[in-house]
Amino acid sequence: MYRYDQFDHQIVAERVAQFRGQVERRLSGELTEDEFRILRLQNGLYMQIHAYMLRIAVPYGLLSAAQVRMFAHIARKYDRDYGHFTTRQNIQFNWIKLPDAPDILADLATVEMHAIQTSGNCIRNITCDEFAGVAQDEIVDPRPYAEILRQWSTFHPEFGFLPRKFKFSITGASDDRAAIAVHDIGLAVVKSDQGEVGFRVLVGGGLGRTPVIGTEICPFVPWQDVITYVESIVRVYNQYGRRDNMYKARIKILVKALGIEEFRRQVEADWQFTRGGPCTITPQELDRVTACFTAPAYESLTDIDIELDALQSDNKAFANWLQRNVKPHKVAGYASVVLSLKKTGIAPGDATSAQLDAAAELAERFSFGELRATHMQNLVLADVKQSDLFALWQAAKSLGLATPNIGLLTDIICCPGGDFCTLANARSIPLARAIAECFDDIDFLHDIGEIDLNISGCVNACAHHHIGHIGILGVDKDGEEWYQVSIGGAQGNDSSIGKVIGRSFSFGQIPEVLARLLTVYVENRYDDERFIDTVRRIGYEPFKTNVYATPVEDDKELAGIDYELLKVGVPYDMPYYSPRF
Repeated sequence: MYRYDQFDHQIVAERVAQFRGQVERRLSGELTEDEFRILRLQNGLYMQIHAYMLRIAVPYGLLSAAQVRMFAHIARKYDRDYGHFTTRQNIQFNWIKLPDAPDILADLATVEMHAIQTSGNCIRNITCDEFAGVAQDEIVDPRPYAEILRQWSTFHPEFGFLPRKFKFSITGASDDRAAIAVHDIGLAVVKSDQGEVGFRVLVGGGLGRTPVIGTEICPFVPWQDVITYVESIVRVYNQYGRRDNMYKARIKILVKALGIEEFRRQVEADWQFTRGGPCTITPQELDRVTACFTAPAYESLTDIDIELDALQSDNKAFANWLQRNVKPHKVAGYASVVLSLKKTGIAPGDATSAQLDAAAELAERFSFGELRATHMQNLVLADVKQSDLFALWQAAKSLGLATPNIGLLTDIICCPGGDFCTLANARSIPLARAIAECFDDIDFLHDIGEIDLNISGCVNACAHHHIGHIGILGVDKDGEEWYQVSIGGAQGNDSSIGKVIGRSFSFGQIPEVLARLLTVYVENRYDDERFIDTVRRIGYEPFKTNVYATPVEDDKELAGIDYELLKVGVPYDMPYYSPRF
């Protein structure tokens, strides 16, 4: 993985010192909160309902064991013993005290991490396929390009104050696992007929108030020119993006207003002045960065399908885990393993300090000391010997990291919601818990098959509910928390935006609504057909009709949860969230 050079160390150290001075001035009263706000946001520090939240950058999701141990240290010393992994492959800590923030950033610098550009109207953390470098369907490893783009975008003097935040995602595989279609700029590594490497570029994707699937602006940009080309895109946006209305300030609005042809024309016009200029990537620069992503010392092995089959026949739980959590690897005798952060009863994406320490140890023991954070809010050990899978499963199971639900209904993507976020209309975490407890049957989940369920507490869509096969959005209805349900969303090569099925529901109605949706699916699916494919084949109406055919019972004792707590605004006493205050 990439290691800091002297410049990186210097600039991060100077940033920490600068922010320490800013915090001291805020604490002394020299800076007002309004004056301090932009300064703290530039360092990833948000003000939420109960405390400050610090968002730490995890570039393209790649982590060392030492960095994960630092997360554990921060959770223990500065937070309430846990951290929350996000859909941007970052990690957040929700209970930060302002005087501690500079110390946390100083601690992070010792393991080559920071919180720069995790907030603000700038180019945010660049996300990537979590299986980059090991996937069987990979065309080219995208991580060196992701790192080059990270270095280009960090403290870019022209793009520090864009009309709104700006997000990149990149994939190097034939199967898009990085959701590039719903980013401001999505990049897919491709090869020409002559074998030349380049990028297919999508622009104007995004979720939030106006969900949009990105549009192809160029089918092939040579790799040498990718920085100059995307720089022209951002420059046109910076010049013409709206600054008078934050809700209409994203690049997707500009692309829609101009039309893709006119937007492309303006980008091409700008690009003619910069193409071949100083930001052109040279072979020497690509080689320098690529050297940071050399393959680990793989052993010469063969696949052990027969041995694994024998272990599966004797242990159904292990078989379920192999089926859902273990992914193919491009090197014979190895596999990639997803550590589930979706155990029933736990807020999706949360990990305790003990789990973080243990995950670091598992990485050192089984996967060359590296982990990946996924935009699905799980962790990945990318390079595990197949012969170690049983031992890894046993160890992960004892830590609560082996729930065999990856890609299934209870692998819920969930934002912090109204328990923490000042923007949320409704709570996400208690609803995710209720759903998980209602459908907590592994055999049932495996029979139902792959379903993406995403829950956002507000229209900002931090949990990407628009592209969930089933999406749930918290809405405000006469001062109470209600939930809007959509179906038909999807990410990947065939991305789509879900369609709202009708009027909203109360908290207690949602699991029954899900049950009714699943009933239609089971009654109409073909053999091995996924939920999303059934929706696309038979349309929305059968699902809508069944959901609204009779009144949906509002079960206020659903899953053993005291529903009244939700209405009076008292947080649920969930594991890893107590004490709250």
